[in-house]
Amino acid sequence: MKIISHYVNGQHTQASERTQTVFNPATGQVQANVSMASQAEVENAIAHAKATHQTWSQVTPLNRSRILFKFKTLIENNIDELALLITQEHGKVHDDAKGEVIRGLEVIEFACGIPHLLKGEHTEQVGSGIDAWTLNQPLGVVAGITPFNFPFMVPMWMFPIAIACGNTFVLKPSEKDPGVVTRIAELFTEAGAPDGVLNVINGDKEAVDILLTHDDIKAVSFVGSTPIAEYIYTKASAHGKRVQALGGAKNHMLLMPDADLDKAVNAVTGAAFGSAGERCMAISVIIAVGDIAEPLIEKLTPKVTSLKIGDGMTPDMDMGPLITADHKAKVEHYLEIGLQEGATLVADGRELSVKDREDGFFLGGSLFDHVTPDMRIYQEEIFGPVLCVVRVKDYDEALTLINEHEFGNGTAIFTQNGEIARHFCHHVQVGMVGVNVPIPVPMAFHSFGGWKRSLFGPLHMHGPDGVRFYTKRKAITARWPTIMHNQAEFVMPTMK
Repeated sequence: MKIISHYVNGQHTQASERTQTVFNPATGQVQANVSMASQAEVENAIAHAKATHQTWSQVTPLNRSRILFKFKTLIENNIDELALLITQEHGKVHDDAKGEVIRGLEVIEFACGIPHLLKGEHTEQVGSGIDAWTLNQPLGVVAGITPFNFPFMVPMWMFPIAIACGNTFVLKPSEKDPGVVTRIAELFTEAGAPDGVLNVINGDKEAVDILLTHDDIKAVSFVGSTPIAEYIYTKASAHGKRVQALGGAKNHMLLMPDADLDKAVNAVTGAAFGSAGERCMAISVIIAVGDIAEPLIEKLTPKVTSLKIGDGMTPDMDMGPLITADHKAKVEHYLEIGLQEGATLVADGRELSVKDREDGFFLGGSLFDHVTPDMRIYQEEIFGPVLCVVRVKDYDEALTLINEHEFGNGTAIFTQNGEIARHFCHHVQVGMVGVNVPIPVPMAFHSFGGWKRSLFGPLHMHGPDGVRFYTKRKAITARWPTIMHNQAEFVMPTMK
């Protein structure tokens, strides 16, 4: 059986005493065992990162950037291999996996510009004979805890920027699909990164809690569910760490009566069911305004029931399996909940059977109509191929529903009315907004993050906020001895 171990100080470690199985979701078969780090193993990774930071932080931003440029080239040259690893462990279709790699690559490209991004500010003659300037300096050893749904892209939101800023990094990927992260670490070493700059520790809560409490970890980045995000934010903050923790989502698409319905239906089909709905930016609710609900259901139902679902390595599939049997069972339970609550199950994904993959974790696309805001299937994040339709009378009611929801990650409005779209953009209480764009994920040079209980911490990920998060600002005011005063000053200094 293949063993996925840790990658510390530029090399693979021996397997840990504890392991956990890694499945191929399309076949349902175990394909590897992954090491579960002990306290000593996590502390060892932190120690190597701390020792390396002493020298890495003194490497010039330009030379750090050159390593990132080489890393970028290696990622480009290995896209198919990396996408294959994602598909084998996560299950998403191969083309979707390649898209994930490309979106992660964009963050590396952004981090390559670190010499410009780290520039401080300077004011000459801020006072008589006095100059002032600011520096952006690294924090030290920082950690990232990443989810199963984007095993390549989300780590890229974190470590390229952190390392470019002069920090060293300890990364704990999801134990469900850790293989691609190990390959990333190998390529980073091949690009010329010194041993100990990027360290990968596999594990569970035991490993996470050490990262949240260890004195040498200065900041923690996290993406996952809201309960865990809140736990990480609370615990790490209590131990004096800087934290950005992205939580769950219930992304609404507001569908106005004047929208181009064919384009909207195509958009929501991909946005709701791509990657089996296991995306934090997936559309999981359509709010249908006025009389557009009936034609929406009429056009959407055949799209959902005709999704091409199978092994992610099979060409031309729309959707692959869910990540594990347990997660499939959880999503199926939500279908039962929706029926019990009185929603109309227009398309039932449990009826799906994939030939020659009967043991895989497959679930077809599911569509609920007549969903109401008091239902759990509306309130809670399902994180699967389930789309809910809520019918409302007007735009104001729709906007109120979105703003009152506990999550505020992403949203979209489909309309041909510029005035309505502008009003929506200004007044919706959500962090990322699309206008006739179903999945408004910002490019790498902007920042990614939600509002309300979709984000814990003041700063979003990657882009300008990423540089701010992984650096601390130092302000310097300087005057030289030849022009200093010859007597003590006892009053608050003011600039003259």
